Amino acid sequence: MLKEERQNFIMKQINLHNKVLSSDLCVKLNVSEDTIRRDLNDLASSAKIKKVYGGAMSKSFSHTTGIKETYAQEAKKQIAKKALTLINDGMIVLLGGGTTIIEMARLVPKDRRCTFFTVSPVVAMELIEYSDCEVILLGGSLLHDSYIVTGSMVINQLADIKVDLCFLGTNAISLENGITDSVWEVVQVKKAMIKSANKTAIVSIAEKLNSDEKMKVCNVNAINYLITDIDPAEHMLSPYANVLNVL
Repeated sequence: MLKEERQNFIMKQINLHNKVLSSDLCVKLNVSEDTIRRDLNDLASSAKIKKVYGGAMSKSFSHTTGIKETYAQEAKKQIAKKALTLINDGMIVLLGGGTTIIEMARLVPKDRRCTFFTVSPVVAMELIEYSDCEVILLGGSLLHDSYIVTGSMVINQLADIKVDLCFLGTNAISLENGITDSVWEVVQVKKAMIKSANKTAIVSIAEKLNSDEKMKVCNVNAINYLITDIDPAEHMLSPYANVLNVL
């Protein structure tokens, strides 16, 4: 594979999953660690990615106060609009992190009266900026790569609440392996979030369907809704529609 092809592949993976590990890229591309290191250095030098320990991450989260670049932003806005149709006045809603959830926070109607819990300071700030809802930010150790809180503190807090509906982004989803992620701390928080909710919705661009990461959050049948940017009648969503509600 040529250098340009490798780097295009790396960019695609980062855009889809927000973060990539150098070790995973070596396996997927069948190249050495030195080759991947050079590719990541090139992409970082051209300001396309942000290098982190063990790999690289998207520049979508360039600081804690907002987002400068969002991959597939229009598609994520479509997902956000669909997701908001599930939220009614008086509900208690739990939100994860990620760019699609942030689009949701920005589109919450001003007249919506509900309570939002979130593990993401960025999402909390967007909710306060764009809505008049009550916003409760759960506390814990702030994860550098995705700006969500993790650790035993937030997991204990989640065990003490029961929400009507939880919205989660995902790094990967497939019928065989369910909802998966690449970061152990994130997996533990997502498990606790699902456990604290009466119902859970996964929000994801269609490009992430039928993909897998190494660490499992839950089976697909543990989720109530799958919300994507494509029409629910699309053929690729048919297998998922047999297991859960597809929007």
